[in-house]
Amino acid sequence: MNQHGGTPPQGSYRRGAFAAGRAQAPAGYRAGAGRGGGTVAAHSDTKGDTYFLNGMLNDQSLIYQQIAKRIEDGILQGAYAENEQVPSTTELARTFNINPATAAKGVNRLVDEGLLYKKRGIGMFVAEGAAAVLHQKRQRQFAGDQVARLAKEAKRLGLSKAQLLAMVSAAADGEELK
Repeated sequence: MNQHGGTPPQGSYRRGAFAAGRAQAPAGYRAGAGRGGGTVAAHSDTKGDTYFLNGMLNDQSLIYQQIAKRIEDGILQGAYAENEQVPSTTELARTFNINPATAAKGVNRLVDEGLLYKKRGIGMFVAEGAAAVLHQKRQRQFAGDQVARLAKEAKRLGLSKAQLLAMVSAAADGEELK
């Protein structure tokens, strides 16, 4: 039974309070429909910028890792600039309807990696150079995960290096990569 007297739908703890209609939005937030059927909580700061935190978490990885990845994504996409404050653990906990300790674990992971820094009593902020560090990290992960897997599959299919490169080049052209 939840705090409003009803039984939450199975798995609702991962859907977020906004999606389930069980929580009031924190100050500065508004709920709306997201892409792919997910709920989005949009936060507007004083500059009028809008940041999006998709309101649905999945069962594919640990929740704190998903929280950390979403903040990383926001940094990479420019939603959180250097020395700019990111959502507090309380805001994250309310948005995703998770335990604040879980949200804190995801944020603290980014602090440990040097991507965020703490201002005692104020919150967490994006560290200088965080976007560049994340770009390098994600490129290494991409090469280790996606490219290596692609090369292994090409080998299983009997593709030559030239054929694989032609396929990659065609796909890159379709995505208008530079």
